[in-house]
Parts: sequence; structure tokens; C-alpha cells
Amino acid sequence: MQNARLGSYLHYHLIVFIWGFTAVIGALISIDSVPLVFFRMGLASFFIFIYIKVKKIDISVNRNSFWGFALAGVVIALHWLTFFGAIKVANVSVTLACMSTGALFTALLEPLFYKRKFIFYELLFGAIVAGALYMIFEVQPEYQLGILLALISAFLSAIFTLINGRFIAHHNPTKISFYELLIGTGFIVIYLAFAKTDTFFSLSFYTLSSSDWIYIFILATVCTAYAFIAAVKVMKHLSPYTIMLTINLEPVYGILLAFFILGDSEKMDPKFYYGALIILLVVIANGILKNRHLFRKKKSKKVA
Repeated sequence: MQNARLGSYLHYHLIVFIWGFTAVIGALISIDSVPLVFFRMGLASFFIFIYIKVKKIDISVNRNSFWGFALAGVVIALHWLTFFGAIKVANVSVTLACMSTGALFTALLEPLFYKRKFIFYELLFGAIVAGALYMIFEVQPEYQLGILLALISAFLSAIFTLINGRFIAHHNPTKISFYELLIGTGFIVIYLAFAKTDTFFSLSFYTLSSSDWIYIFILATVCTAYAFIAAVKVMKHLSPYTIMLTINLEPVYGILLAFFILGDSEKMDPKFYYGALIILLVVIANGILKNRHLFRKKKSKKVA
């Protein structure tokens, strides 16, 4: 059992490392964010469908659940559009630093979503993060649009997490992912059909460089389909606290990878890194306090 937990822990670190690498791949791909997300979601849903067929997973769904998946699919599509859009107009470091706020957005939105009271330290942490973001804004003014897009992406990520939090108790995670990715792809198809008809129905839309196709294939298979399915499996052997601490390493891995792979374009003012570090520490502190709160609640229930 101990070996299984250690193996799952190391495996989850690999998955988080892969997620950090996603942003770097997005920067390496030369096409715009809209076709990039279209190919990513479309190919990922195709490979997950193959996995479903091999594993013979039931994907039947009622009407209410389908529309719920549809909403989540549109949200995740918008999340990835703004995420890769931020990388294109700014860089990987700025995008990942701002994406670290996703966990805090989730904490601040939970009271509204699940109708509970706000916790004081969450509001305090929100104010500290706002100050850290202001520091980043001041230091890197040329990246303001990228920062804004990354914050919108983090906000959408929080909404997506809260929506899926309700689905996960009643549906197979692979089925959820398949429908959300497929519907998200359909959403982008509708957008392209109306907004960029000539481009979408032209051969040039699908004529990419060999390097772009390689990166997109890695993005769809390793970074999306594989990472999601593997993450679901290993989470069964890890505590929420371990998962929270590990996933917060995603921006760290991503920024380090970007620095070594992309070079000078990722070098930032030292104050940027101070601001990013403050955000990361606040998110970790919020997770630690929340984990202690959950532990005390479970303990009090056992005593009762």
C-alpha cells in the first residue's frame, strides 16, 4: 500500500510537470489560439473516445446532465482560448503566474456557488493577491493584455472546477471529460463557422507545419487525454492536501521550462518573480488552512 502511494505521488508529479509543459508547447505552436484550441479539444476528445471504446465505458447520459456538460464544455473552451491567447500576446511566465490565482478564485467563488459564508482569511488572501498582481502590472506594463486574459482564464478555470465538482459524484470522470471536450470543440466550430467562415472551410486552416502538428499531437494526447485519465487514477491514492500542494508546482515547472526552452523572451524583472512568489505562497497557505479546517470537521464528526 505504501509503495502504491509513493508510486502515485511520483506519477502525479509527472502529470503536473506535463501540465506545466502545456504552456510552453502553446508558445512553440505558431498558429493562433482559436485553431490551436480547436485541434487540441477535437483530437483529445477523439483519443478519449478510443479509450472509452477499449475500456467499454458507458457514456449514456440524460438530458439535464448533457446540458450541464455542455455548459462546462463551453467554459473550458473559453478558458483555453484565453489561456493560449495570453501566451500569444504576453509570454509563458506572465500567463502561469496569473493562472496561479485560479485556486484562490475557486475559494472565493465557493461561498456563492454552494451558498456558505465567506471565510475571513480567504478575503484577506484575495486582497494580498490583488496587491501582488498590481506589482506585476507595474513591472511589466507591456503585458497588460496578457495579464488580463490570464486572469479571465483563471476565473473560468475556477468556474469549471466548481461545475465539475457537482458532476464528479454522479458520473464517470472519463465520460465527463469526453462530453465536455467534444461539446467544447463544437462550440469553437460554431464560432469559426460564423466569425471566420472562409478560414475554417479552407484547406489552409488545416495546412500546418510538421512541427506544429507534432506539438498539437503531444498537446492533445500526452498533455490532455493521458494527463486527465492518469490524474483521475492516481488521485485515488493521494490525500486532497497532497494533491493541492503538488498541483501548485505547475506554474513553477512551467516557468522554469519556459526559461530554459524559450530563453530570453521569458526573462522578467526581479519584481515580477516577487509578485509571482507572493501569489504562489498565498495559494499554498489557503490550501493548508482549508485542509486543516476539513480535518477538524472530520475529527469532530468522529467524536460526535
